[in-house]
Amino acid sequence: MSKRWSLALASSLITLSLAACGSPGQPGSAANETPGGGQGAASGEPYKVGLVYSKSGPLATYGEQYRQALTVGIDYATKGAGAVGGHKIEISEQDDAGDPAKAVAAATDLIGKGNKIIAGSTASGVALQVAPIAADNKVLFISGPAAVDAVTGANKYTFRSGRQTWQDVATAGAMLGDVSGKRITVLAQDSAFGKANIAAVTAVLGGKGGKVDSVAVPAAATDFTPFATKIKESKPDLLFVAWAGTNATAMWTTLEQQAVFDATKVVTGLDIKPTHPLFGAAGTKIDFLSHFFDGAADNAVYQALDKGMKAQNASVDLFTNDGFVAGQMIVHALEASGDDADKMVAALEGWKFEGPKGQMEIRAEDHALLQPMFTASLKKEGDNVVPVLGKTLDAATVAPPVTPFK
Repeated sequence: MSKRWSLALASSLITLSLAACGSPGQPGSAANETPGGGQGAASGEPYKVGLVYSKSGPLATYGEQYRQALTVGIDYATKGAGAVGGHKIEISEQDDAGDPAKAVAAATDLIGKGNKIIAGSTASGVALQVAPIAADNKVLFISGPAAVDAVTGANKYTFRSGRQTWQDVATAGAMLGDVSGKRITVLAQDSAFGKANIAAVTAVLGGKGGKVDSVAVPAAATDFTPFATKIKESKPDLLFVAWAGTNATAMWTTLEQQAVFDATKVVTGLDIKPTHPLFGAAGTKIDFLSHFFDGAADNAVYQALDKGMKAQNASVDLFTNDGFVAGQMIVHALEASGDDADKMVAALEGWKFEGPKGQMEIRAEDHALLQPMFTASLKKEGDNVVPVLGKTLDAATVAPPVTPFK
């Protein structure tokens, strides 16, 4: 079933009535005009946006962060109106549970019901299946937390509101210094996400002279001892861990029990807040790369995100930036047109704007989202484990190579 909700103030989800006045592109502008002066949806009709994401399944926590922050981003971009050009933004929400087949069915259904924008895709495998549907039907697709590099350059109708794997690995490379001749092992799940990380480490760090191999683990694995033992015995100079999902606790526990942290330098991405204590004493020995965390930045947009999340009894975390930025992108696209995907695409291509993490740019050539990245460490603070900002890397330092549209 599809859950429908109209967005107004993100903090309360109350729908506001708008006066038919104001200038085009601002809340309260004439209901039958798009900001560009063209015809949008019929007078008074909402602009429909489909949200297909992991409401349930192994990445449900990530999906919820994205969904909550999406409301905050739309609220911020519409100055609290939840509408563009007199048209309310109506979200039709469907759960893909991380299953590409369910996502395809949901996206197809939403497009058939007149949704001109599809957002979401928590899982990389989902994003890769939804992108072609957007191109076939000429609707705008804004992928969410899915990090797989292949989303960039997928087609002219596909964008992303989060980072991609290349940017993660480039961040790791920047903080490792000279990797030439060093032995690097990637521990990753045998999934689209994991394979993308292996490929990215091979391309980025292998391209700098590193000798890269990998240990691929079944995504649903529960016994990690054989994999940890193999890594310890091979004694790489660097272990790059790429992991996402509910079995992360068991994986990290096994690495610690098998003394892998004592045998090699470990680099991984900083995950969501509940995972921070799971590293135990070893957590202070790990070098973390991060695309976002609570305290990573402090600008007016970040403060708006923080305020909006607190209003929902939630907090800033790993994927709240992705949701907020998706909200900004949706509003900017709708300001160009409420029903013409080509005009939406043209508006987003090359767009530079400030997001919660800093200055962002949508690269016109392939729709990569150029953005700053961060390094971090963990420290004990009373009974809590909290991240500490290391360096902020500018967008150019970690920019992926251009991937021409297929």
